[in-house]
Amino acid sequence: MNPVKALESHGQAVWLDFLARGFVAKGDLKKLIDTDAVKGVTSNPAIFEKAIGSSDEYDAPIAAELKSGDKSPAELFEALAVEDIQHAADVLKPVFDATKGQDGFVSLEVSPYLALDAKGTIAEAERLSKSVKRPNLMVKVPATQECIPAIEHLIGEGISINVTLLFAQKTYIEVAEAYLRGIEKFIAGGGDPSHVASVASFFVSRIDAQADKQLDEKIAQANDPAEKDRLKALKGKVAIANAKLAYQEYLKLFAGPRWDKLKAKGAQPQRLLWASTGVKSKDYRDTMYVEELIGKDTVNTVPPATLDAFRDHGEVRDSLEENIDEATKVLADFAKTGISLDKITTDLVADGVKLFADAADKLYGAVAHKRATSLGKAVGTQALALGDTLKKTVEKSTEEWRASAKIRRLWHKDATVWTGSDEAKWLGWLNSVSAEKAKLADYADFAKWVKAEGFTDAVVLGMGGSSLGPEVLAVTFPHVAGFPKLHVLDSTDPAQVATLAKTVTIAKTLFIVSSKSGGTTEPNVMKNYFFGEVSKAVGADKAGAHFVAVTDPGSSLEKVAGEQTFARIFHGDPSIGGRYSVLSPFGLVPAAAAGLDLSKLLEHTLSMVRSCGPDVPPVENPGVQLGLAMGHAGIDGRDKVTILSSKKIADFGAWAEQLIAESTGKDGKGLIPIDGEELGAPSVYGDDRFFIDLRVEGENDRAHDDKLAALEKAGHIVTRITLPSIEHLGQEFFRFEIATAVAGAVLGINPFNQPDVEDAKIKTRELTSAFEKTGSLPPETPVVSSAEADLYTDAANAELLKKAGANGDLASWLKAHFRRVTPGDYVALLAYVERDAAHIDTLQGMRMAVRDKKKVATCAEFGPRFLHSTGQAYKGGPDSGVFLQITADDAKDLAIPDYRASFGVIKAAQARGDFEVLTDRSRRALRVHLKGDLKAGLKALDKAISTALN
Repeated sequence: MNPVKALESHGQAVWLDFLARGFVAKGDLKKLIDTDAVKGVTSNPAIFEKAIGSSDEYDAPIAAELKSGDKSPAELFEALAVEDIQHAADVLKPVFDATKGQDGFVSLEVSPYLALDAKGTIAEAERLSKSVKRPNLMVKVPATQECIPAIEHLIGEGISINVTLLFAQKTYIEVAEAYLRGIEKFIAGGGDPSHVASVASFFVSRIDAQADKQLDEKIAQANDPAEKDRLKALKGKVAIANAKLAYQEYLKLFAGPRWDKLKAKGAQPQRLLWASTGVKSKDYRDTMYVEELIGKDTVNTVPPATLDAFRDHGEVRDSLEENIDEATKVLADFAKTGISLDKITTDLVADGVKLFADAADKLYGAVAHKRATSLGKAVGTQALALGDTLKKTVEKSTEEWRASAKIRRLWHKDATVWTGSDEAKWLGWLNSVSAEKAKLADYADFAKWVKAEGFTDAVVLGMGGSSLGPEVLAVTFPHVAGFPKLHVLDSTDPAQVATLAKTVTIAKTLFIVSSKSGGTTEPNVMKNYFFGEVSKAVGADKAGAHFVAVTDPGSSLEKVAGEQTFARIFHGDPSIGGRYSVLSPFGLVPAAAAGLDLSKLLEHTLSMVRSCGPDVPPVENPGVQLGLAMGHAGIDGRDKVTILSSKKIADFGAWAEQLIAESTGKDGKGLIPIDGEELGAPSVYGDDRFFIDLRVEGENDRAHDDKLAALEKAGHIVTRITLPSIEHLGQEFFRFEIATAVAGAVLGINPFNQPDVEDAKIKTRELTSAFEKTGSLPPETPVVSSAEADLYTDAANAELLKKAGANGDLASWLKAHFRRVTPGDYVALLAYVERDAAHIDTLQGMRMAVRDKKKVATCAEFGPRFLHSTGQAYKGGPDSGVFLQITADDAKDLAIPDYRASFGVIKAAQARGDFEVLTDRSRRALRVHLKGDLKAGLKALDKAISTALN
């Protein structure tokens, strides 16, 4: 007789520890049921990983699932697993019916990531039970101390449970007691216990593997031959002895008055299931863990190889209750060796949790890879050319992130991923895309109102995160017919304010006042100015209808908006910092006003959210990979993140600049983003660059590509990112947010605070307060003055510059200043002038001259805009910056209603406050104040820079 089938007559059911789609579909499971009397199937992440990752069997089902809508790897796997479990359960249903619900089960495991989370385990087990919708499903729950209460709870709900990762007799008793309490609760609630089954999966071979290993160490140390023999005699016996004694506990637990009462109501005993029965040592018979554990009311779940071996040469006898005294003696003798079985079993639970989590990582990695392949160009692609050294570092860090579950911890808002301070309170952006998708109807209503009002223009009044994201949208997307043209104003420069006022038709313009705190100076003064202008144009009583506010709940702006009867107030999420807020109301309200298709934007973005999600292991996670590369490159000295954006997405770098600089530039560390530099030959770059090239599919520039290839060939780090279309721009916002958060963890900083931004604000407030009192800013004395410009710096900088040859000539001071530039530095031109095309071109010419001559990274920034962007890194980041601040006389100033200070005065105070903080931090800084005509002054400065460099 078939030895496997013969087990049935000894009261033992055989379950198969294997499952795959083709195995069921081709009839192989049905064949084993018929020939071997297999009565159940167990599965786990490792089994599914082998099935999915090692073949193309699941490629077509994955593609089919994705056709109905994108899913995360976890959702995708669950859909596949549920279908496989349903098919297997249907094949086993006749067994289930014939045994009256005792056998015929298929087991599906809750996520191993929940092994220490009872609430999460309960929620997932309930969901899986509802999804599978089969009476012969068993949900696998680990026997960790944290999850034992979950077992009781789920049994009490009438859900059949396979308790896994049992090694110790003591824990088995706790599990059996949890089962009994659960059944009692189920009966008390009116449930029929005959419909609830459970097995306690007691692991065997893993115990011997550990016990034998420690016995071998003892044998090697023993000098007495008799002692060696005594120790050798214990090898291969501990696991079976442990299991036999666990079965003795079973016989006690499921007997007596308490059990008889439950049995009378139809309750089934929670059978012991022998798991891990594949023999791991060649020294033992390959069927040992089946042959020695045959007994009534038990289950043995075997892998296919063990099943085949037992069918071929297995020996059947009632072995489970043989030699119980001998089993007791084996464990007693084992204890005398000084080896702790309790420690082995405790360690094995921890190891089991880790091994299952590792298997889940591989599983989700395989699914993520197949998902990405199937989605193709629906998600922006990323290719990292890191060079051998950095590549090895990133690979090592990738494994460390996986092993320590950092991406899951990041998504679970665990501050210890970073510095353990207040990071957890700033992670609302992780879920903002889903949250905003739920509000699409509200955005649609707003857009409908904007269109109906006939506004020709919409102007965002904000700074930093409130303005840079909307600016990218305004510059990238074409004007939508019937909706206002979107503009952004983020300056206190009076000429820039006046230019914007002339560009729009005030009476037909919607103003979006955007400020998280409501206390930021720039949006407040811009709002006052334009509220006054609108009041003049349409009347004070109607002005509020031209304004909407985007602000956090309870802010001062919300109060003002209510008082001035703004048309709408949109609330931001207080747990989202400004630079991470583009995919929240701060970016989406302007987008809705401009008529952009938010549904499409958010749906595309969600694909990247899923690609970077907690269930995507670091090796397959594009955000994590980019962040690890950026962070480790920064540590290695390649800290100038040089962003190259193609024409269609040319403004993206301005947004990324703030995100990277303000997030990482602090505590003397950080990455310095370089946006807008023209791509040059390898000879103009030092070895401190990390290039990120972004483009939209179809944008081909052969000359650009050749230069990029030359840089890679010369040993530079190059990352290439390609967007499927501009409508996928949201994907890059999220990719870069994840990458920046990860880079911050690598650098060991808090990427969500900005400790040095406030210092410049304080200095500015001191200066404006002085103006409010006296009618003028405090006097300042230049270190040198000429007809064309005054130069300012602190005493320490002045002394160093004079020693380097600075005299009464502007060019000499610039020459001395640029002499201080060394390899690895960057030069930042900080201009407090109108940001227009002409001035952008002028600064661009200056920076390129500096880069090409000094071979260092350069920044060209406009104030006060950059104060809310790169300013944090300039003050708090590495001391590698050489700063040239450029200020000028304003040709015409603008008054601000309800303020004594004008726009020009506020801008001057901001420039002086910023410069004072730079010098207080001992930064290499020089300020040039241009006199008279600005165009002539910039021309003279350009000439002086050229002279200084040459």
